[in-house]
Amino acid sequence: MSQFGEQGGGIPFPPGASEDSPVFVISVAAQLSGLHAQTLRTYDRLGLVSPGRTAGGGRRYSARDIALLKEVQRLSQEEGVNLAGVKRIIELATEAERLRAELEDLHRQLAAAHAAADHAAAAVHASYRRDLVPLRPQQTALVVWKPPQR
Repeated sequence: MSQFGEQGGGIPFPPGASEDSPVFVISVAAQLSGLHAQTLRTYDRLGLVSPGRTAGGGRRYSARDIALLKEVQRLSQEEGVNLAGVKRIIELATEAERLRAELEDLHRQLAAAHAAADHAAAAVHASYRRDLVPLRPQQTALVVWKPPQR
């Protein structure tokens, strides 16, 4: 799921394509997002939504891009956030998502390290000789040794 709405935003995309596949030309993306194509060009120029590019330089939008376009529009129209503020919100949300992914990866690495340590400890315990049995003393006594007098 994207940080900007539901996965795919309810937008159908071709078989084999994912939410991040740049498949929509600007006119289709404008129609799906409910914005004018010139608005999409402006958002791209400002760095708010940066679609993929074809070899010829044409814009190709993904379902995630379209969800982001809708969120930019919602923030600016409904919440009254200016475009510079919207850009900062997008940057912070992207950074938070990256940090969440990094944290999940670190948790996986830590779990693997714990499992490896447990496995190593089990291997050491399995290598103990079974004919040696530790004894626990019944009493504790203090003995002071004095060398004989000459």
